[in-house]
Amino acid sequence: MSILEVKNLNKKYPFFELKDVSFNLEQGKITGFIGKNGAGKTTTLKALFNFVHPDSGEISFFGESFSKNEFEIKQRIGFVSGGIDYYSKKKIKNITAVTKSFYEKWDDSAYKKYITMFGLDENKTPSQLSAGMKVKYSLAIALSHNAELLILDEPTSGLDPVSRDDLLDIFMELCNEGITILFSTHITSDLDKCADNIIYIKNGKILAESKINSFVKSYKVLEFTGEDVTDVLKQKLIGRKKTKNGYSALIKTSDLQGVTINCKEADLEEIMIHIEKEGEN
Repeated sequence: MSILEVKNLNKKYPFFELKDVSFNLEQGKITGFIGKNGAGKTTTLKALFNFVHPDSGEISFFGESFSKNEFEIKQRIGFVSGGIDYYSKKKIKNITAVTKSFYEKWDDSAYKKYITMFGLDENKTPSQLSAGMKVKYSLAIALSHNAELLILDEPTSGLDPVSRDDLLDIFMELCNEGITILFSTHITSDLDKCADNIIYIKNGKILAESKINSFVKSYKVLEFTGEDVTDVLKQKLIGRKKTKNGYSALIKTSDLQGVTINCKEADLEEIMIHIEKEGEN
């Protein structure tokens, strides 16, 4: 059974559109959802929950149509976003008392477990919490109603490196317990640490859906001067950009045969930068 299956999702705005967005999620895996700002990540995630109404397409959670089983499905999902604002002057314990009434499978013992694990003080108000602690509170809420799937929209954006690393450790522990995570971010180093798979969206279209290791290994970075590039090689280069000592560009590993220019292993950030540069030169 697929945890989440999206087929041919479309949404058109005057200056942007999602075009036939399709992907699947594996159970118990972290899938990174990447793309530069404005690529369509947040629009896609909002469409999953009907916060944005798609023009067409099919969305299924746990093998069931979202449109026909919205209430039941939302009981099994947790949504966590960066920059969350609750009632800023209400104590956390009072916010929780109201929130838990919306969930049929609320588990007080699980809530206490995560509040303790995350070091949250229920007598504090959201205005007294750091950005990282607000995200941890959102996670505590999501996990306390036995969410089987977490949808995370830029949860580490704006966090310091230590707080980000703490959250990534938590995500990996959750996956070990069988929870599935879709993790939207433009901080690719976070995905290098924790993701199993990636979905790459560019200009509203899915560019790649792959195991993260396979995706990274499918590209190399070439470093060269302008004189090094033949016309044949030029056709294989992706996203040439200026560097301190000349130029760099991406090339598919499958296109390396016969290439004598120095190349190096690519990381996710380099791949994304060069792909986004494609078409600018």
